[in-house]
Amino acid sequence: MKTALLPLSLTLSALVLTACGGDNQTADNKATTGNTSGQVELLNVSYDVARDFYKDYNPIFIKHYQSVSPDIKVNIKQSHGGSSKQALSVKNGLEADVVTMNQGSDVELLAEGQLVDGKWRQNLPNNAIPFTSTIVFIVRDGNPKGVKDWADLATDGKEIIIANPKTSGNGRYAFLGAYGYGLHTFNKDEAKTHEFVKGLLGNVKVFENGGRAATTTFAQRQIGDVLITFENEANVIKEKFGNIQIIYPSYTINAENPVAVVGAVSAKKGTTGVAKAYLEYLYSDEGQELAVKYFLRPSNPDILAKHADKFPQMQTFFPNDVFGDWQSIMTTYFKEGGVYDTLAVGATGQVSQ
Repeated sequence: MKTALLPLSLTLSALVLTACGGDNQTADNKATTGNTSGQVELLNVSYDVARDFYKDYNPIFIKHYQSVSPDIKVNIKQSHGGSSKQALSVKNGLEADVVTMNQGSDVELLAEGQLVDGKWRQNLPNNAIPFTSTIVFIVRDGNPKGVKDWADLATDGKEIIIANPKTSGNGRYAFLGAYGYGLHTFNKDEAKTHEFVKGLLGNVKVFENGGRAATTTFAQRQIGDVLITFENEANVIKEKFGNIQIIYPSYTINAENPVAVVGAVSAKKGTTGVAKAYLEYLYSDEGQELAVKYFLRPSNPDILAKHADKFPQMQTFFPNDVFGDWQSIMTTYFKEGGVYDTLAVGATGQVSQ
């Protein structure tokens, strides 16, 4: 089993992204968009807790693109929801130019349907992952239930809020984080791990339909003692509401944020060049610094090191190192009758639709 200490020195591709600002890229974009002047509209279909990041990123990219292609006016629309629901919407006809998801299986689904290039991970630096996050806990101010680690979430007297692992990448990472902690703690003893995870799921008060809905339930509706969510979402909540604490578990999961051009759509619309530039600019210094602002761990190691004070070092694992590729993960753990369904039997938490 591989582990990683965060901050991570993630190695960017040797490709230098001069394409983001060079004359060749400008010419290529104009050719690919099918027009040398006019308007180009992109639709970014993304997971729900990325809403605020892309709301700020879009005008930054538009300003940059205007500087290299002054004859083209770019307009960007956003669509947000549970990551897997969003991927299914694109598969079923939602005409996204780009997808910016929180787990690889959602992009793979589109690659299998030939909407996304099968080699999408090779099309952008760092395996098409511009930034990462990890799973942490949020508790009420003063930590009245004394939560310190995953083990505390399976004990009596806790009410937990999580996103539904059947519909949300946020929820899947939460489940896999707990499961990985169990394997790590109990020396790969599956029976003890199952007992621990079943106890945790038995304490879930609400299985929300996405990460942002889970935030609303915990922070605004004041339901539950603990929210399991992404580190970036936890920090946003702390900045907005203030009266909470973030608990960093001793061993947790590293959450990737893959991105891809939906080539089947962008080729038809003539937006491929702009769509590619939109994703490439996520790796620019400006894009990476914005990721830091939203507590996403940037893939640029220099920028990550510059902001080490924002990102506590954590012992983490990558899901694919512990559970196999995403197709195996989805089949083993989240299909009907899979491991999650087996362990969730008896859980009394409300499931939001």
